[in-house]
Amino acid sequence: MSSDLKRISLMIREEQYEGLSSTGINLSGLIRDLIDDYLSEHKIVLSVSEETRQLYDLIISNTGSTDDDLETYLKKGLKDLLRDKIKSMQKLEEKLSDD
Repeated sequence: MSSDLKRISLMIREEQYEGLSSTGINLSGLIRDLIDDYLSEHKIVLSVSEETRQLYDLIISNTGSTDDDLETYLKKGLKDLLRDKIKSMQKLEEKLSDD
């Protein structure tokens, strides 16, 4: 990702501005991430709880982190999930074999 940035003018509705202002989120970073997602051929959309969303917004807005930074942790989490599911399926198979 290039570090060259281009300044643009953006118009949003008043309620959007108020909602974003109250969160303290970095609007420029949010828009860059959304544009990257829109232009990406490798995009996923996750539905999360309100608590997870608040945690995500807090970390992203206060650390300067991006979705690129998050990817390493997401990959690890997905691998951990797969391992847990495999173990669960193996236990189920063992139980069925015992019957």
